[in-house]
Order: sequence, then structure tokens, then C-alpha cells
Amino acid sequence: MFNLQSFQHPVVVLLILATVFCISNSEESKTIYEVLKSNGLPMGLLPKGVTDFTLDNSGRFEVHLDQACNAKFEDELHYDQNVSGTITYGQIGGLSGISAQDLFLWFPVKEIRVDIPSTGLIHFDVGVVSKQFSLSSFETPRECLASTDKLIAQTVSKNLSRKLGIHKSNHQEHLMTL
Repeated sequence: MFNLQSFQHPVVVLLILATVFCISNSEESKTIYEVLKSNGLPMGLLPKGVTDFTLDNSGRFEVHLDQACNAKFEDELHYDQNVSGTITYGQIGGLSGISAQDLFLWFPVKEIRVDIPSTGLIHFDVGVVSKQFSLSSFETPRECLASTDKLIAQTVSKNLSRKLGIHKSNHQEHLMTL
């Protein structure tokens, strides 16, 4: 049983405050990679070197990279300078700032999720379809290199479409420019 008088002793109060401070400070000092891992997601979803990020109590996060860059997995991923979304266990929803390349086109990734229990796959929802990748490909963060490949691919795709006489809706054109 606790005695209320024991809480009046300054040493006990200081120990309690120190414990609370250490617990809250350890939560704040987590890296974004540790946040991903503690939510059942692979650490390699974000590129190496992320040090600046915010995370609120609802799981909403924002990551700031030094520059927009590309990382090679089974396909190539493009990371904008700012990546944001909401982390829940096994998934990131409301995602913005990551695009996946398929052939010559880039598609914005809207959601990333892993199967629970694990099937060894990770799913990238790009709006129209969901792409599946091996979960093991995302175990460790990759180098992310500044690249103009996304811009080149968009230009080639637009020029090819014009030459072939393919007319895209405004929505499709917008997807290609993201």
C-alpha cells in the first residue's frame, strides 16, 4: 500500500518526475525507422538518412528529406522532399510524397500496408491498382539519389502519347505529373 505522506518527501517526488521525464523523452527520441518497426512496418519504406520528422499522437507524420530523390527496389520509388501520412499498425494511409514507377509512368502511392499475419508481401495502393512486392525488399533503408529520371520519364511518356495520338483525361495527365 502507498502512503500519501511518502509522496510529500522531496526525493520521492523527484524520482517520480525523473521517471516520467525519461519515459516521455525516450518516446520523443525514437527515429522514424523505429516508429515504422514498432508499427509492424519495414524500416526500408523510407530512404536512408532521415533525421527530421514529426509524429503526433494520432499517428500523423511528416518526414523532411534534404532533397527529392529516387531509390531502387524491385521497381523504383520517388520520394518528394516532404513525405507525409498516417501510421497505424501494419499500414500507412493518406500517404503523399511517394511515387512508384511502372514501365515509363509514375503513380502516386496512396497507401502502404502489410498483411497481418504476414504473407511476406507488402502492398502499395496507387489508386487504380495495388502493387505487391516482397516484404524482404524493404527490410533496410536504401540509398536515395537525386535524380531527374522521373522528369525524363514523364516527358518521354507525354511525347510518346502525342505521337501515338493517345488522348488522356485531365485526371490521367495529373497522375503523370505527380
